Amino acid sequence: MPFGNIGIGGLVLILIIALIIFGPSKLPELGKAFGRTLSEFKGATRGLVNGEDEEKKKPEAGQESVLPNK
Repeated sequence: MPFGNIGIGGLVLILIIALIIFGPSKLPELGKAFGRTLSEFKGATRGLVNGEDEEKKKPEAGQESVLPNK
């Protein structure tokens, strides 16, 4: 079952279970930690994608492009 099909009822159920397990005082801390983790993951994937794009643009050693003199 893909995560895209959870729906509102499923999210409410997950929130209630998390509230029972961790208690109301720990939920904000868990939310912040999850947000930081997600943010770092996004940054790392952007860095990998952008890093690959930059490597493709750079010529390899010994294969520098030289324009002929006109």
